Amino acid sequence: MTATATPSSSVLITAAVMGEAATLAADLYRPLWTGSSGEQSTGETVARHLEAAADLLDETGWIRTWAVGVGQLGEVEDGASTEVMLRQLIDYIREEDDPVKPVTAVTAVDRIAGTEHGDGDTREIAQEVLNLLVQAVTGHPTARFGAWAERQHRTHAEITVMFTAGALFARTHGPKHPAAG
Repeated sequence: MTATATPSSSVLITAAVMGEAATLAADLYRPLWTGSSGEQSTGETVARHLEAAADLLDETGWIRTWAVGVGQLGEVEDGASTEVMLRQLIDYIREEDDPVKPVTAVTAVDRIAGTEHGDGDTREIAQEVLNLLVQAVTGHPTARFGAWAERQHRTHAEITVMFTAGALFARTHGPKHPAAG
């Protein structure tokens, strides 16, 4: 395997990093490729989930953190009717949930779970794969992708490297066929 990086990324995924992530996966408290449903997902389905999340970030844009709309909701005028207040709240929610609004890396992984590219199990496994890669990159046994992705110096290119490496890891180390029930 060759190293995976982009010119604007300081994250370098090498064969050694992938090997370390595979070792960490073997030590998990539950099987990596089995989601909360109790069913096993293939490496391919997890890889497709991660690739679709990367595509979503490219389409909508990436933001480092999700800011709780500070000041965007506005004050409710004294004497406003319940209808006016509800409309203001619904408009605010619609604006925050805009499907073309930039999203965080974690939100991208979450949103793919509700599409033809993923489900709850592939979301959970994809997140764990990303956690393992971050642990392998940082050398910290409890590092988590969400916190890593929100660091102030993080870039879209680095997120893309991790999604790409996660997809490669899933295809390389994940099951080729679901376990027979």
